[in-house]
Amino acid sequence: MAEGKIAFELVSPERLLLSQDVEMVVVPGEEGDFGVLTRHSPMISTLRPGVIQVHEGSTVTDSIFVAGGFAEVTPARCTVLAEEAVAVGDIDRAATEQRLSDARDDLLDAKTDLEKAAAERQIAVSEAMLKAAG
Repeated sequence: MAEGKIAFELVSPERLLLSQDVEMVVVPGEEGDFGVLTRHSPMISTLRPGVIQVHEGSTVTDSIFVAGGFAEVTPARCTVLAEEAVAVGDIDRAATEQRLSDARDDLLDAKTDLEKAAAERQIAVSEAMLKAAG
């Protein structure tokens, strides 16, 4: 690993999406965004739907939407286990709008608290994805 860099890995259920040494990564934690630099204090955090930003110098080199998951940080590494991840530039706006519409229909049809919670989660993910797409 290069001096002043942290190893960053982004893993989705399907595959390893990104594995590289970076200067900084900003992660959408459940309690707010947090930046990770080398020698960061160890921590584990749940993630909210949002965008991970990978920084090199003053430039954001990668922006990846995550639907949620977990992040583990050590002084030398940041590993994100994402429920779902897609590069912001690859977000299909029409498909996401359809996903949002379907989730809203599911919420109206929900008969149990579990069905209601699942629909509300999909609404939150879809709305965050649309916001990320701009």
